[in-house]
Amino acid sequence: MTPTTPAGPAPAHTAPPARLMPGKGEAHRHVLVAIVMNKPGVLNRVASLMRARNFNIETLAVSHTDQPEVSRMTITLRGDDVAIEQAAKQLYRLIDVLKVQDVTYDPIVEHEIALIKVRADERSRAQVLTIAEMHKAKVVDLATESLIVEATGTEAEVDALISLLRGFGIKELVRSGTVVMSRGTGSIEEAVKR
Repeated sequence: MTPTTPAGPAPAHTAPPARLMPGKGEAHRHVLVAIVMNKPGVLNRVASLMRARNFNIETLAVSHTDQPEVSRMTITLRGDDVAIEQAAKQLYRLIDVLKVQDVTYDPIVEHEIALIKVRADERSRAQVLTIAEMHKAKVVDLATESLIVEATGTEAEVDALISLLRGFGIKELVRSGTVVMSRGTGSIEEAVKR
């Protein structure tokens, strides 16, 4: 029985619609660039921070810059925009981290390199070579029952080639992880030098 008031039946109360809390949006791929001091322990601190924030680093590429005391990290991971922004801010607060930039939505040049050892006998070798050529990959080693294909490109381009080669049988696969650079005249490394 519905309770009544002098004006009629009481309104039915429904729960308010669920609010989207910060950090609970749609997770997608993000690319962070971090300029760090080239010192022991920096990589461990960066990885520990990401682990503490419950992020799985999909790829991590670390390299020297033109300054011997400075390194550049390119980190790809999945998360929503708010959670990644918070992680980037915490990353910037770490000792020896000089600059952090989320370049996910920026115009960038993105590449990774992959070496793929594919099963290829006399019957299938021509097909594998044709697929490699179509994807602008090159063969860097030939053996009697396999060959090694070197591919460069975006993560999606490398994924597409691997998907096609998987049908022949992949014996071994190694990928460098994504490296990126913003298009145009701006430079994250020059911003650190100022």
